[in-house]
Amino acid sequence: MTLGNALRRVLLSSLPGAAVTSIRISGVQHEYSTVKGVTESVVDIMLNLKQLKLRKHSKDAETITLDIKGPKEVTAKDLKVSSDIEIMNPDLPLFTIEKGGSVSMELTVEKGVGYEPAAEKNKKHHEPGLIYIDAVYSPVEKVRYDVEAARVGQRTNLEKLTMEVMTNGSLTAEEAMQFGSQVLQSYFKYFGSDQKTVEPEFMADFSRVSPTAVEEIGNSSMPVKESYTPIEILNLSPRTLNALINAGVGSIEQLTKCTESMLSNFRGFGAKALDEVKATLATRGLTLSNESEE
Repeated sequence: MTLGNALRRVLLSSLPGAAVTSIRISGVQHEYSTVKGVTESVVDIMLNLKQLKLRKHSKDAETITLDIKGPKEVTAKDLKVSSDIEIMNPDLPLFTIEKGGSVSMELTVEKGVGYEPAAEKNKKHHEPGLIYIDAVYSPVEKVRYDVEAARVGQRTNLEKLTMEVMTNGSLTAEEAMQFGSQVLQSYFKYFGSDQKTVEPEFMADFSRVSPTAVEEIGNSSMPVKESYTPIEILNLSPRTLNALINAGVGSIEQLTKCTESMLSNFRGFGAKALDEVKATLATRGLTLSNESEE
């Protein structure tokens, strides 16, 4: 029961994924309006886009477009995407264009963790004609677990845990379980160490910490060895993150102490993963350790 509940909460809240975060429709200024020649309202289109299941390989935000004329029932496969983005449910209906109608639309796709309401982005960035959408990044749609009595030989006081995991296709159930287990493992390593200087509220929900707050933590006068910033907030790809955690690198501070040659020796860590780590650290003003310093 302890393991099942902990894994379920992590799987639903702490795995990175991709989602549409904003749209821009030609001739539309806000969501409470209609598009000429389109059967659905803008709100209906937004609700449909929230059901779009995506897999994004890079971290940077990307814009995908849609230019189409009617009559036609528009589905997700009509979206023009780059090789960096995969649409997992291409048959998803988006809206219907009547004869003579046309739609020109831009959609912003971002990677993130958990849930991000549109109201939060509206407070920070308010651009005319840009409509923000509530983003559900989690690739896990459903988690269910059962605990039942089990017997091994003469021992009858054991328990069996059965997990049922449903994802949107961007991750397999096995990958999601592995990822969630490693997130929990990184926390348990923290509790088992002597470094206990991380703020409780930061450890409670690192996925919600803004990049600015992370930079402030990184630029504070606190010695690096006394701080522990979970590596998950870097929002690295699952493959890269798994390789780092498996090698015992669970914090940003530990990562910045590694050299390029050290990372290259990690199992499953290739040149592409190295470039991703270097680029991600650079966005926060951080770098890997120099070979000469080692």
